[in-house]
Amino acid sequence: RGYLDNITAIGPRTVGSPENEVLAVNYLLEQIRGIEKESTDAHKISVDIQRPTGSFSIDFLGGFTSYYANITNVVVKLEPRGGAEHAVLSNCHFDSVPNTPGASDDAVSCAVMLEILNTLSKSSESLQHAVIFLFNGAEENILQASHGFITQHEWAKSIRAFINLEAAGVGGKELVFQTGPENPWLVQAYVVAAKHPFASVVAQEIFQSGIIPADTDFRIYRDFGNVPGIDLAFIENGYIYHTEYDTSDRILTDSIQRAGDNILAVLKYLATSEKLAKSFEYRHGNVVFFDILGLFVLAYPARVGTIMNYITAAIAFFYLSKKVLQPKPRAVHNLKKLFAAFSLTLTSWVCTLVAVLMVAVFVSIIGRALSWYTHFYVSVSLYGSAAAAKLILVHMLAKKFFYKNMNEQYLGDVFFDASLMIWSIALAVMTQIGLCSAFICTLWVAFPLLTKLMVHKEFSQKGATVKFIVMYMLGMFVPYLYMLYLSWTVFEMFTPVMGRSGSEIPPDMVLAGFIVIFTMILSSYFINFIYLVKSTKTTLVTLTTVFVVTLILVCSGIFFPYSSDAANPKPKRVFLQHTSRRFHDIDGNVVKSDSGIWINGFDYNGISHITPHVPEINDTIRTPCEEQAPFCGLPWILPVHFMFRLVKNWYLPAPEVLPRSPIQFKLLSKELMPRNSVRLSFEVSGPSHMSLYVRPRAGSALSRWSLGDGMPVASLGGDYFVFYSRGLHAAPWHFWVELTAPEKHSDGIVSLAIAAHYFFGEDQKSPQLYALLERFPDWTFSSGWSCTYDLFVF
Repeated sequence: RGYLDNITAIGPRTVGSPENEVLAVNYLLEQIRGIEKESTDAHKISVDIQRPTGSFSIDFLGGFTSYYANITNVVVKLEPRGGAEHAVLSNCHFDSVPNTPGASDDAVSCAVMLEILNTLSKSSESLQHAVIFLFNGAEENILQASHGFITQHEWAKSIRAFINLEAAGVGGKELVFQTGPENPWLVQAYVVAAKHPFASVVAQEIFQSGIIPADTDFRIYRDFGNVPGIDLAFIENGYIYHTEYDTSDRILTDSIQRAGDNILAVLKYLATSEKLAKSFEYRHGNVVFFDILGLFVLAYPARVGTIMNYITAAIAFFYLSKKVLQPKPRAVHNLKKLFAAFSLTLTSWVCTLVAVLMVAVFVSIIGRALSWYTHFYVSVSLYGSAAAAKLILVHMLAKKFFYKNMNEQYLGDVFFDASLMIWSIALAVMTQIGLCSAFICTLWVAFPLLTKLMVHKEFSQKGATVKFIVMYMLGMFVPYLYMLYLSWTVFEMFTPVMGRSGSEIPPDMVLAGFIVIFTMILSSYFINFIYLVKSTKTTLVTLTTVFVVTLILVCSGIFFPYSSDAANPKPKRVFLQHTSRRFHDIDGNVVKSDSGIWINGFDYNGISHITPHVPEINDTIRTPCEEQAPFCGLPWILPVHFMFRLVKNWYLPAPEVLPRSPIQFKLLSKELMPRNSVRLSFEVSGPSHMSLYVRPRAGSALSRWSLGDGMPVASLGGDYFVFYSRGLHAAPWHFWVELTAPEKHSDGIVSLAIAAHYFFGEDQKSPQLYALLERFPDWTFSSGWSCTYDLFVF
């Protein structure tokens, strides 16, 4: 805990700032030297400060290219006295996003790693392999320091596996949400060694689908180092992740202890494992893994899962076909009834989804989105009750009009079989696609089928007896318990993400969709009860009342989305950039210039809740798009333009920004190249963070450049984005771009803009920006900085 408090006491550790490049580095070195002095003779400790420069392209956030210069890595190698050929890497990052203390993301992981280094170094037992501890100083700059390490450091070649320690929340349990690629032995290592396991292949498949707008160093080690690993992250309380509230006092000592126990055990296991040295021999195959209520992890090879899944589906299909086809004279009648129930169940699901999404759209249109953000129960009583009521209504109507005077037991039986059929088809399809998450479908086929065979006699008796209901519930206990546990994990991760996923996606539709899916899953084997019991009117009226009352309360605005509660804040995120823009023509003359504070609300509600507190931020100052400029002529720090609607950001006129160290941008040379190409070479010097935006003019195309692997990667929308950052000091940035151009190009061949971002120091906040930030309500987290923007045509 002492390590954590001391790192966060340094303050925000933005890449390039003295806090990150000097104070944090000096603190880490001081602790490592202290640990080295007390280590036993069984170990050798080597320390290296790496300051790499490099560039790479990445398809994250729609695709962009990254360039870094002189950033910092603190690397420690703990190995046996006689040295070691192979190593396991443990990675954390000590930098933070601007204006935040970054306790959970990721100072706590660095504190845990220091403690593990201390523990291992004092042990008299020698390790078989080396453990490399990488304290990386530029992860928040989209994974730059890990790239510098894995592609350039001499120790990187010995690494056979890694553990990456991350955060998507503040404290709680750390979830294994990515492993591999392949290398099933790594998951087995975690299963055997971790003392408090928490892991899910479902989380892995959700994360790797790209639904969550985030990425980790895992990607860099996997894609650029070709090394397999385990990705862990704290996921609890994501509401204050990347905000000023991410302080060390909010992380419970239990959380730190738990993470330390797990990671120490896994690292120790890997550092003494025979498999690490021959990891390439064990690399094939994926793993299905999931924890049971945090008690233990079940893990088995995906190929075994595939066989189990197909066998389970086959048994279910055999049971259904035997049931339908006997007695033979009634086969066609039975088949018709089964398919009618199957179709009706699917229809009820579609009707429910459409109805609940319409409610979500209505709530979004009237400006009441995110009413559940601070009070999660509101989403359940609004969308959950609507989903359950709609499902019951559809089947009640079917029972009354379509299945008039039919035997209730027979209907209950048929609808049970219809649900079994749906789950069996889902199981076969998901297994065929290759999704490891298909194990969920196996639970929903195997347990209900066993239950059905157990209570078969009870099913055929008149009425749903108490004995039948008790036996039925017991049989369904395992899938229901697991599904409730899984849904808790999913909502724990996803609900806070809705407050930082931009103004483009209506969060109510996303959450309502999730709630409908979980309602459909959890109700799938209870639909038959609608047909078994005399009446479901009371249940329907109760659910409808809950829905209507909640909807009225939501529409009235009683549930305010955000909270400034000191113990449990749920702030609204707002980004403010005091910007001065200059647009130059082909002769270098300034044809347009303006200055203002550019304001982006980070969620769907935009700025509507802030206008009453700061009246001048209103709909009259919407941000205009400069059509002729790349990225609308706006100083995006990252290419997240696709996540934000321009109608949901604002440009408040303000005086010019006059940084004490302004950007210097020079065209060094223009060379004619073969095949009608022109090479333009530039030199730039400026602050630690700059964004370069490139748009070839009509008829021109960007063919090569000196960045990444030489092949330009376009962002969404077709413009090119380069993210630049540097450490404390770096030589001026030199780069060139090569364009194929038409013979006549009097209006130029390329528009090129550069934005300089001042994230710390005396240039960070102008007096006007300070004054505006002071007026923001206490339920916001407003992050502000100054920047300049220059557009040139060449």
